[in-house]
Amino acid sequence: MLSKYGVMCMSERSLKEVGTVTHYFTKIGVAIVELSDTLSVGDRILIRGPTTNLEQAVASMQIEHENVPTAGKGKSIGLKVDQRVRETDRVYRIL
Repeated sequence: MLSKYGVMCMSERSLKEVGTVTHYFTKIGVAIVELSDTLSVGDRILIRGPTTNLEQAVASMQIEHENVPTAGKGKSIGLKVDQRVRETDRVYRIL
């Protein structure tokens, strides 16, 4: 359902937690995410924390400096992000 501004409200979308940010590299804008579920290139994600609220599509991700299309539970991935994120921020896939 859309708000009067044509924007879908977060409470009306379904989110699934897929991981936690464990580190952020400021100079290159990359977050290290420890996955608790599967994540794929093309998925829309929301990164949320006490001072973070970032929504974006997964454009690319890496494991050990190698591009991968999908990563599963228990893997640590490098994820290029559009804004600064912080350790302990939660990562959600928007369903």
